[in-house]
Amino acid sequence: MAAAQFAVTQAVNVLDAGSLLSAFGALGVAAVLFAETGLLVGFFLPGDSLLFTAGLLCANGVRGSVHLSLGQVLPAAAVGALLGAQAGYWIGRRGGRALLARSRARKLHEGAARAEELLARYGHAKAVVLARFVPVVRTVLNPLAGALDVPVRTFTLWQVIGGLVWTVGLVLGGYALGSSVPNVDRYLLPMVAVVVLVSLTPLALEARRARARRASSEASS
Repeated sequence: MAAAQFAVTQAVNVLDAGSLLSAFGALGVAAVLFAETGLLVGFFLPGDSLLFTAGLLCANGVRGSVHLSLGQVLPAAAVGALLGAQAGYWIGRRGGRALLARSRARKLHEGAARAEELLARYGHAKAVVLARFVPVVRTVLNPLAGALDVPVRTFTLWQVIGGLVWTVGLVLGGYALGSSVPNVDRYLLPMVAVVVLVSLTPLALEARRARARRASSEASS
């Protein structure tokens, strides 16, 4: 039995929300969100699509091999996201810059640059909330906030607000869609693709603005 469970675990695709939920259920939601928001190595994990898919699979109208409980998914998502962000902050206080410098992941360094820009442009409170909705940035901003000595109370208050809006909003969005659209499970993959594309939109817009700023500075120099 243990060997069979080990084989199933080994077969899980950590980049696929459906695979994660099939293998680990609500516990997987908490673990993935903790890793994505608290550990720099979790920047590639599918937070947005995982939350939306988990909510979808809680709806009574969705058939399939996996059915989750909304009463379990919501607290699991909130706990994973909130504890992860707080853990990331304390990691940053104790050497986040050094950890980031040792990483060779280009996306991670790009996310760090965007996180610093958010903090500088919007201030601590707004940046911490907005970062929740931007992939990679939500991984890097928490340790970066710790490294930059953002006040503990300020960070904690706004990461809790942003984390609850992000997790509850996406889970309930998936749940509402699954409850209102008949046979919505037939369109699960296209819908997850749309969620991923929407979540990547801020990154694309920011990259476009960065290119425009570079072009403008080069033209004026």
